Amino acid sequence: MLISAHAALMSDTAIMIAGTGSYVPDKILTNAELEKRIETSDEWITTRTGIKERRIAADDEFTSHMATKAGLKALEQAQLAPEDVELIIVATITPDTFTPATACYVQQNIGARKAIAFDISAACSGFLYSMEIARKLIAGGTVSNALIIGAEKLSAFVNWNDRGTCILFGDGAGAAVLRKALPGEGRILAMELGTDGSLTHLLNIPGGGSAIPTTKENADEQLATLAMLGKEVFKHAVNHMRQSAENVISRAGLQAADIACVIPHQANLRIIDAIADRLEVGSEKVFVNLHKYGNTSAAAVAIALDEAHRSKAFLRGDNIVLVVFGAGLTWAAAAIQW
Repeated sequence: MLISAHAALMSDTAIMIAGTGSYVPDKILTNAELEKRIETSDEWITTRTGIKERRIAADDEFTSHMATKAGLKALEQAQLAPEDVELIIVATITPDTFTPATACYVQQNIGARKAIAFDISAACSGFLYSMEIARKLIAGGTVSNALIIGAEKLSAFVNWNDRGTCILFGDGAGAAVLRKALPGEGRILAMELGTDGSLTHLLNIPGGGSAIPTTKENADEQLATLAMLGKEVFKHAVNHMRQSAENVISRAGLQAADIACVIPHQANLRIIDAIADRLEVGSEKVFVNLHKYGNTSAAAVAIALDEAHRSKAFLRGDNIVLVVFGAGLTWAAAAIQW
């Protein structure tokens, strides 16, 4: 069954992104280092994915630690004190603990004592799912601001003997602060979210949950690690990302020529190139940092947004598009006037 949701252009309450932040661990795992661990090569990885290296969190560095550091940078840029934060959403598939939510640890870490805090799980689409939830809660008057964070420690859920997946993933966190826009400021123009639960088998972590708990009998099977049918995922990713990006561009009253920057999910350079081609947006307008970090799931588009923002890949008044795809299968897109 296919479930889709979208939000039309909001003329009454404009919500804007007031600040962004990101954090990646210090440890770099290069393709050359992976050559020593599994049967692969730098050339094989680079030509098929575009990834050259990825960041790996320390053993005592958790998802909440990375989320906290990214969140504090976003708050600093937004000039919002932690004690004034009213909502924290952490998008992650690698929480510190099943319960409480990683967002609760972040709330404690930054001292945002009056904030509502919870996690969502939408894989690589989680950051944009969080954006839409926060946007609606701010527009509806439930809260006046929100700190949304995509954060992952995927290295803890990778089978390092599976060369088809372990080469792809890395760790990190990205964040944004949302609030009501003042006259003359930017705004989130349109968003779209989508899910197709009939394709859960294409990309998942099959074990470790209530369906297949980890036991002494199955502990050696590494069922609590990422599994993927790459070719099928590729096909669905290109189609859904293209369609959702086109939809938000149209809904926002824009044309492809009006877009200054496209920030896609950083999973595979072939997917990114295909999206740019089908949207008829020049490659020079597509922001890519995949080569440095690999696929960081919910953190990927958030880290890319922060890096694009800070490197002035787009400027105030520019129109940008974020578009993502992940396990679920899920996808999402946002058209934003900065």
